[in-house]
Amino acid sequence: ATSTSRAVAPSAPGRAGPGSGAPGPDRRPPLRPPAAPWASSVSLLLWGLLWSPGPSLHRTSAAPFTVGVLGPWECDPVLATAFPGVAAQLALDRVSRDLSPRQGFQMTYEVVPEACQTPQALAAFAARRSQVAAFVGPAVPGYCKAAALLGQTWGVPLLSWACGLEDSTLTSGLGALVPTLPPAGTVLLTFMGHFGWAHAAVVSSHHDMWVDTGRQLAAAFRTQGIPGVLEASLGPDGQGVSKTVQQLKGADRLKVVVLCMHSALAAGGEDQAAFLTAAHAAGLTDGRLVFVPYDALLYSLPYQNRSFPALRRDSQLRRAYDAVLTVSLESGEEPFHEALAAARARGEITADLDPEQVSPLFGTIYDAVYLLTYALYRATQPRVPLTGSGLAQLLGSLNMAGFSRRIRTDEKGVGRATYVVLDTDGRGDQLFATHVLDPSGPSVQALGRTIHFPKGGPPSPDSRCWFHPNTLCTQGVRPWTMALAVGLLALLGLCGLAGGCLVRHCILRVRLARGSDKMVLTLDDLTFIDPKLSRRAGGERLVGQAPDAGSQLRARSLGLCVCVCVCVCVCVSTSLLCGQGDWVWLKKLEPGSSPELHPESTSFLREMLKLRHENVNRCLGFFSGCGVPAVVMGFGSRGSLEDLLRNRDLRLDWAFKASLLLDLIQGIRYLHHRGFPHGRLKSRNCVLDGRFVLKVTDYGFDAFLATQRAPRPQPPSEELLWTAPELLRDAQKTGQATLKGDVYSFAIIVQEVLVRGPPFCGSGLSAEEILQKVEAPPPLCRPPVPPDLGPPDCIQLMQRCWAETPEQRPTLDEILSQFKSIQGGRKMKSVESVLGALERYSGQLEDLVRERTEELEREKQKTEKLLAQMLPQSVADALKAGAAVEPEYFEHVTIYFSDIVGFTTISALSAPIEVVNLLNDLYTLFDAVLGSHDVYKVETIGDAYMVASGLPQRNGERHAAEIANMALDILSSVGSFRMRHMPGVPVRIRAGLHSGPCVAGVVGLIMPRYCLFGDTVNTASRMESTGLPYRIHINQSTVRTLLRLGEGFEIAVRGQTELKGKGMEETYWLVGKKGFQKPLPPPLDIKPG
Repeated sequence: ATSTSRAVAPSAPGRAGPGSGAPGPDRRPPLRPPAAPWASSVSLLLWGLLWSPGPSLHRTSAAPFTVGVLGPWECDPVLATAFPGVAAQLALDRVSRDLSPRQGFQMTYEVVPEACQTPQALAAFAARRSQVAAFVGPAVPGYCKAAALLGQTWGVPLLSWACGLEDSTLTSGLGALVPTLPPAGTVLLTFMGHFGWAHAAVVSSHHDMWVDTGRQLAAAFRTQGIPGVLEASLGPDGQGVSKTVQQLKGADRLKVVVLCMHSALAAGGEDQAAFLTAAHAAGLTDGRLVFVPYDALLYSLPYQNRSFPALRRDSQLRRAYDAVLTVSLESGEEPFHEALAAARARGEITADLDPEQVSPLFGTIYDAVYLLTYALYRATQPRVPLTGSGLAQLLGSLNMAGFSRRIRTDEKGVGRATYVVLDTDGRGDQLFATHVLDPSGPSVQALGRTIHFPKGGPPSPDSRCWFHPNTLCTQGVRPWTMALAVGLLALLGLCGLAGGCLVRHCILRVRLARGSDKMVLTLDDLTFIDPKLSRRAGGERLVGQAPDAGSQLRARSLGLCVCVCVCVCVCVSTSLLCGQGDWVWLKKLEPGSSPELHPESTSFLREMLKLRHENVNRCLGFFSGCGVPAVVMGFGSRGSLEDLLRNRDLRLDWAFKASLLLDLIQGIRYLHHRGFPHGRLKSRNCVLDGRFVLKVTDYGFDAFLATQRAPRPQPPSEELLWTAPELLRDAQKTGQATLKGDVYSFAIIVQEVLVRGPPFCGSGLSAEEILQKVEAPPPLCRPPVPPDLGPPDCIQLMQRCWAETPEQRPTLDEILSQFKSIQGGRKMKSVESVLGALERYSGQLEDLVRERTEELEREKQKTEKLLAQMLPQSVADALKAGAAVEPEYFEHVTIYFSDIVGFTTISALSAPIEVVNLLNDLYTLFDAVLGSHDVYKVETIGDAYMVASGLPQRNGERHAAEIANMALDILSSVGSFRMRHMPGVPVRIRAGLHSGPCVAGVVGLIMPRYCLFGDTVNTASRMESTGLPYRIHINQSTVRTLLRLGEGFEIAVRGQTELKGKGMEETYWLVGKKGFQKPLPPPLDIKPG
């Protein structure tokens, strides 16, 4: 194989290498003047090249493959020091040496200079398409995508180290271009993610190449979710540097600044040196920011045992460079300059090429050319077209030696590399490796040397969530702060929504609570009645459920007291209210119902309010005061039809019954004509006013519950006896209102009126059994009605109304017509027909009231007597008066304790009922003794008996004498007491007395107790527990009181006795009294315990 070269740029005197088109180290080519206007000529050239066929790799054996090495070699003197021609020729030579190419396969290169302006660089690229089979480049990233599209169109592959800043999508989406290095954005994000620095700025010089590089790098950061990337470009004069420094100084939470310009460590890095010096002067290098040079990412910076003259000469730059961290390709065992010197020593390059004057980009160009020629040599057939995708396939998963590092690619042919993080020691002019970075992992490993930060510590880290693509981050704000902000925003939104709903609700309430459309009643419209004055003190009833006969008189008397509605407006447990000058009744909804009127219920309730008929109970509106939702209906002062029929004291003739049935028919007929089937029709929902006019109530209530979305209780079986069989069979229809269902319910009410009994009375079946038979005929189950209880035509009409098939039941118009014909067209007057019955009943009612009053008085006396036995009379009187019983201090009282000696043994030998009988007999004996003395029995606890004197009524010093006399009487009575179940065993007690102060009061609300508290109580108990059988044990306080009274009590000295909690005290025995004639049992001569 042969390799030739064709250089566009003139060679330097003393050639740099075979075929080199780059200038020698001793001479720099002058910068080319700006290009002439190119829009017209270049555009035509580009269109022609774009649509004309490109060169094919289907070459003959004699035609060489030319590789174009793209770069701004002539306009950028810094890049010219990379000597691309020398690097390309060395790569071709080594590929020819290392591999065994096919015979006749030739490879050559051509150094293609790019302009430093992106449009002119693209034009130069397009002009070379017919002369070059593959490109290494572009080096100007501004037209990478355009070059990839053109290469794909031409079928020409491109291998570039400068493209692919964002990611590897150029490889997959634009198959002509393959990056030789990992995406720079990924490398920097791996570096920043390790330290937790998420806020970055990109500063570029004013040259197009670096401006495009900065723009694409910032876009890569934003694509990965880095927040608020700041972009800045240095102008051609010094003002651009100061302006950029001020921008960085005013940036918030900034941590990293990427410098897209030539490095200040090499020749041509004046822009970076000036910028770092200005940043240092502005205080930005004090540790708050980290500066990262971009260009070192493209090559392997030689740093081992090497000092940098730029840092040595400029002390300001050296101090500023303490804030710089350099990320560069990692060298292998042989650094760049040593590798270049070795190649020169082997004669592979010209001897006059000084390695110290060569840019490290030389190695990057070498590796790219080597990769491209290697891929071409690996082609298995000599005439296979080679495109970008084919190139990527040939370069997949490689690992070979490069110029000064290992060349690695992934399975897609995209270059992989390892980087090092370099830092200064803050004083010298050398760089040291601190970390190894592999972006493919990604991973960052420390090398044991810590980074030297200007003030000893790195910039504060940002939230790690910025580096997790599937995590929502919060602009660096703490998670709890973001959560609080989100919560506040949500709260504000909810408050706004709630405010809107509240305003709408208030407007609706105002419209419903005022004016002609008023249907919502409040506490201002209604007055609750004290339950003691209500017509049913025993509890609530539904709308239309009237009281029994005994309470009708009270309800009627209440009707005369409309002006007495001055009760406190408090929501008490009652359904009877006073409103609009009359009595009303609350039909309360089930617990859990909304207290507000639903919009759907508004229109339905408005239609209910329009109903006006003499035989329809009027609906007055919706009440929601005190959180009790209810429908307000008129009140039937005479109770319900059910109450009237069950009252056997009233005799009802047929004329009165017919009047009630006619009212019922007319009321239901009116509701049906207005489109309001009842659904709950029963005798309980038919109320009577003061004139005994029947009114249908509870109509439309099920439909109202449905619109209000209120819970509907499951009715018991007894409530379903009026329900039509077709509704019982369908559980979903139970509770629904139908016209034919109302007719069936009317028939059951007729049966009630005729027999004056409940539905199906006389059948002998339970409600559940009746419902089962009604649901599942045959046989047909209907209430039995004797034929002599009503006109035959009425009974026949009733039977037609409860027909099994709904279609066979008559309408209300037919029922009304037939019922009038039963009466022969006579007008029925209900009031006149019942006046006689009411006069007869009034005498019975007066006797009943007198009897009940006497019975109430007797029960009152029994209650007062029982209360007086449980509590002191003064305490009982205070409780009856509703006054509070405050604890009271008594200075002088005497307390008596006694218990049964050996009670535990007696209990063990006795049955529980025998123990109870024993205590009851004994304490009944004691209670009889107490009646003769001024004492108060406190309580009994097991076998202990406690009595006190001097409370609750004070008696001076008589308390000691009263207790002493009582104790002698009790001791005397015990001497003759015998147990019923063990008459041969004597019952021995021991008693203890003590005098002193104590406090007494009532404790508890349920089963209240009058209890004593104080040391006197405890001492009296100790006197009892240390006493002896048949002995009354007293102490010195009681003895002194008895002696002062001088009533002749006989006292014997017992001696020193140890009392628990008191120590040793002198105690005494009460052995008798002068003039006391009752026998006392002889005491036993035993020791206590």
